[in-house]
Amino acid sequence: MRVLFTTIPEKSHLFCMTPMAWAMRAAGHEVRVASCAELVDAIARTGMTAVPTGTNDGITAGMSAHRESQEEWEAANWNELDPAKLTYEGELERIQLATYGSAMYNEPMIGELVAFARAWRPDLVVWDPLTYAGPLAAGAVGAAHARSPCFADVWTMKRQLFRKLSEEVPAGRRRDPLAEWLGGTAAQFGGSFTEELTTGQLTLDPLPASLGIATEAPRTPVRFVPYNGPAVAPDWLLTPPGRPRICLSLGASNTERYGGDYIPKGDILAALAELDAEVVAALLPAQVAELGALPDNVRVVDSVPLHALLPSCSLLIHHGGFGSYGTALTHGVPQLTVTTPVADQLYRGAGLEQQGAGLLLTTAEATPDAVRERASRILSDPAFLRNAARLRDEAAALPAPSEVVPVLERLAQERRTAPWRA
Repeated sequence: MRVLFTTIPEKSHLFCMTPMAWAMRAAGHEVRVASCAELVDAIARTGMTAVPTGTNDGITAGMSAHRESQEEWEAANWNELDPAKLTYEGELERIQLATYGSAMYNEPMIGELVAFARAWRPDLVVWDPLTYAGPLAAGAVGAAHARSPCFADVWTMKRQLFRKLSEEVPAGRRRDPLAEWLGGTAAQFGGSFTEELTTGQLTLDPLPASLGIATEAPRTPVRFVPYNGPAVAPDWLLTPPGRPRICLSLGASNTERYGGDYIPKGDILAALAELDAEVVAALLPAQVAELGALPDNVRVVDSVPLHALLPSCSLLIHHGGFGSYGTALTHGVPQLTVTTPVADQLYRGAGLEQQGAGLLLTTAEATPDAVRERASRILSDPAFLRNAARLRDEAAALPAPSEVVPVLERLAQERRTAPWRA
């Protein structure tokens, strides 16, 4: 069977779907991973065969020009799922912004991805849920297709709620920007809009039930397997820490896409150093360059894989990215999420707090004193570790990617359709 994985040019999204691509390849299937040319080297370093589909070298300039979008744009906040707190107008604005962003990410790659699919003829397309080029390519060749999220599925739930709100609005006032854009794009290749272009025929849900979202879309659970990119585990990790170890990791996206992190890293590290703990700052070189002198009990490291570091840690402080969140969840490490309100990051941080496995601060609240106080609270209360271990066991009980391979094989056999005809 031929399987095409595709993602927007974001390493964090690629890394979340990489273990499923490995599982399909190990099962004997032919696998390709497609994205814009800017991601090809990262794809190749996963061990998969990369397919360049267009270029998107302007995306960073566009995002860094709107750095305030993460903290100040309500339409970029997808965390509220209470129907009583939502309005049609507010959700329409959110859908409009999301559609604009989706077009910015996808349009440079759609044409070449469809052309590759028509030449290579995949039986199955597995797509990152922001990569609408994936279901468009699947429709063009009649392939089955599945979504592989790297977040709690607020996107599907928000769309579900938006459609219900639309029913309360007179027909003449209703708009659906995402359906309009996808339908118009599909028409270029002989297709038309259906809800499967937004939900896929199946969603691979990486979250345990206590942290996930039950939507109406077909879904199957899959265990999150951490992949942090090429890295080497340092020798010092072989020696157990003599006191609690705190890891601070802020990911790459804010620095690489938005021009910097949203918290005062150096001041926070200095405040954490006042605790009776060892502090490890796992940062990019550009992030390290912004730090001043640090106390002796703060170790700054570069390119240490989180999946190797976190088993020795008593706490992870992170920016809300799914890779950091999922890796800590896998290893039963309590979390302090310090995040902007963008996307689903507050939702996931609040979920950990509700489960007693972590605490949550917005970046607006994240003074050095506030971060130190929350870190001290987590380290001193063993309930956080017990609850993190409970969530770890729940996550570990989900099927491994290798166990989901037969599910995707059946999907490919049962859900093939006639190709669109341009």
